[in-house]
Amino acid sequence: AEEVQELLLSDIPVVTIDHICDGRISVVSNNIQGMEELVTYIYKKGHRKIAYVGTLLATESITDRYFGYQKALLELGLEQKKEWVLDDRHIETGKIDTVNMLQLPKDMPTAFVCNCDLTASLLIKKLRENGYRVPEDISVVGFDNYLYPGLSDIRITTYEVDMGEMARRAIHNMIKKITSDNFKGGVTVVEGRLVLKDSVSHV
Repeated sequence: AEEVQELLLSDIPVVTIDHICDGRISVVSNNIQGMEELVTYIYKKGHRKIAYVGTLLATESITDRYFGYQKALLELGLEQKKEWVLDDRHIETGKIDTVNMLQLPKDMPTAFVCNCDLTASLLIKKLRENGYRVPEDISVVGFDNYLYPGLSDIRITTYEVDMGEMARRAIHNMIKKITSDNFKGGVTVVEGRLVLKDSVSHV
């Protein structure tokens, strides 16, 4: 982390991926719109009690995805409950710890939108340990469309982040920065797509 800070303070051209850094060229996924699309999809399946899982301010993407969740609830006229915003990791270390950090609410929602697929898979395990079936009782969605094989026996509906396109844009912007004194770059937002699988059911 210290080396990264030194690099960012230097005059060396830097492109950040999935993180916005003031004054630098950044390439990010469309976290806000992606989460909006997930919430809207769940809404169309009949869900009205939707929770968000992700420790706010732990990472920029988790917080942006929460803003997408919040924006969708406002646009859809859905209730926003503080107890339906759940932690999944330690903010100091960023380590996911759903066993100790994630406490299921007393007023259970019918659906959970998670900041990443790994958290979604761990939430599904916790729900099952508490007697809930996914998706028959509760629907769960993730984000990224990236999960190590074997971590979940159910295929998780998610929003796919286009890492290949993000890498291409980052390289393109870096070349432009090196070859042009006038290139500013700014923030490039790369669209993803909904990937519908098996973890959501109609209410």
